[in-house]
Amino acid sequence: MAAHDDAVKTLSEQIKKSIEALKQSMTKIRTGRANAAMLDGVRVSYYGTPTPLAQCAAVAVPEPRLITVKPWDKGILKDIEKALLEANLGLTPQNDGEIIRLPIPPLTEQRRKEIAKQVKATGEEHKVAIRNDRRDANEKLKVLLKDKVITEDDNKRAGEKVQKETDAGIAQVDDVVAKKEKEVLEV
Repeated sequence: MAAHDDAVKTLSEQIKKSIEALKQSMTKIRTGRANAAMLDGVRVSYYGTPTPLAQCAAVAVPEPRLITVKPWDKGILKDIEKALLEANLGLTPQNDGEIIRLPIPPLTEQRRKEIAKQVKATGEEHKVAIRNDRRDANEKLKVLLKDKVITEDDNKRAGEKVQKETDAGIAQVDDVVAKKEKEVLEV
């Protein structure tokens, strides 16, 4: 493998990581629908140890506007309820002694627009990260050219590949953002 191909491959891997991180952060953004991924960041004090909610309870979405949390050990029901309140999800847990229900209230039009702006801002952050990765790849190519490891022609071809990878990555970010935005604005 040529040295300039290594720079392009590294860029490609970085872009894939950025896209995955974007998709992960989009699952945490609340829409009008229930999504079990909304609770991924919740940690419960389970025998004094902060434990992910999914490791001490069954999280389910039985209806489009309801998430249920059924602990495997009923003794931690209060701890789970406390963790859900502290997580600042904008949801009020309803504990019936067996299971915790999290009803998802419908979003107002103003709140939907705020969330759509948040989605766009998150997408823009990831676009900037991809552009920074492009800059790093171009810097590597300049160093290789300066050290005479690659020729001018190789540098030009590699630069074009870098730009194509960047454009493709930004297009993927736009797709993810557009889908999430549509989901948020859907009534």
